[in-house]
Amino acid sequence: MLRVRLRNSKRCVLGRGWNGIGALLTVVTGVWSAPAQTLTWLGTLGGGESYATGVSADGSVVVGWAFDLENALRAFRWQNGVMQGLGTLGGVDSFANGVSADGSVIVGVANDVLARNRAFRWRNGVMEDLGAFASGYSRAYGVSADGAVVVGTSNDADGRRRAFRWQNSVMQDLGTLGGFESLAYDASADGSVIVGWAENAQFRARAFRWTASSGMQNLGTLGGPYSEALGVSADGSVVVGMSEDARGRLRAFRWQNGTMQDLGALGGDYGWAHDVSADGNVVVGWAENSDYRMRAFRWTNGAMQNLSVEYAALLSAGSHLAIARAVSADARYIVGYGYNAATGRNEAFLLDTGARCTLHNGDVDNNGCVDDADLLAVLFAFGRSGNNLGRVDVNCDNTVDDADLLRTLFNFGSGC
Repeated sequence: MLRVRLRNSKRCVLGRGWNGIGALLTVVTGVWSAPAQTLTWLGTLGGGESYATGVSADGSVVVGWAFDLENALRAFRWQNGVMQGLGTLGGVDSFANGVSADGSVIVGVANDVLARNRAFRWRNGVMEDLGAFASGYSRAYGVSADGAVVVGTSNDADGRRRAFRWQNSVMQDLGTLGGFESLAYDASADGSVIVGWAENAQFRARAFRWTASSGMQNLGTLGGPYSEALGVSADGSVVVGMSEDARGRLRAFRWQNGTMQDLGALGGDYGWAHDVSADGNVVVGWAENSDYRMRAFRWTNGAMQNLSVEYAALLSAGSHLAIARAVSADARYIVGYGYNAATGRNEAFLLDTGARCTLHNGDVDNNGCVDDADLLAVLFAFGRSGNNLGRVDVNCDNTVDDADLLRTLFNFGSGC
């Protein structure tokens, strides 16, 4: 361990006597104590099961679908322990597929009075029909952070699916990669980058990344003929999804800078990546374990973690997490569905993984000044390891060590 000497400073509180030190220790304790990890099963709308598909930035709002008392499928919005059915557009069923960062705008698909699937945007308690191309059928799958841009697919006059981008009541056809059909699954935070799949000239579905300036870009595959892009980072630079490999297996992928990376599996063969954190460094989805059962995963720092194993202490005997469908922008909250042994049903879940490390300059308490409180926080946490250390892990290597101490010392006084 490094020997350090605190510099004398007008802001230094160590010379203020035991009362000052005691007060500082209270602050320091609060700095490095990470929030508790929790798993919440979200229940249903009175029916048999539920499935979560999206989560707000702060983890307070979860959306998805659930069976109601009449066994109809209904889009839901969950908040503060209450699951609210969002209704339909006059028909029977509805599904929620995405939510804005603040949880106020929800998108999905609902039946209208003619039993057609129609893309919707829900806000302020009202479900808005977003329209469709000539056939009258549409589905919404993703939404921008502010809720202004919606993406999905709508059938044209010939009944072929076409990816769309909706904004200000205008539904734009994004085209294809040379074939007939396409579908958009997700949008970047500002709605300028769209991802999904589209047919190429050989009528093979290929993952795409679309921008207004460059159009639709074919992201390739992992060696097989097929791929789909399902999620995109906040700035649009990282894309995740699934692709067939040269052995015919469907595998989770992460694409960046023109390279598609196979994320592996959990001992089995297959897997899908559904979503990615804002910075592109955390990917969630499902993969087969060694018993060839679906299990929710989180991929980060080059490794795939089985969430049922990683958070086994939060699961009752016989329960497991099957699919991780979405992750919050900061990667703290993960939602999806699994088996809840206590209720004996497949059920939507909200997993709070606790504080996540963010690389910073040593300002542990995030008050804009690197000072004694930050240095002491690192010192008192020195030697700790794990993936839930919070901001005391200054360089985000899962260990509080000399490197963290040096980074804090080097920046001591910054912003003060």
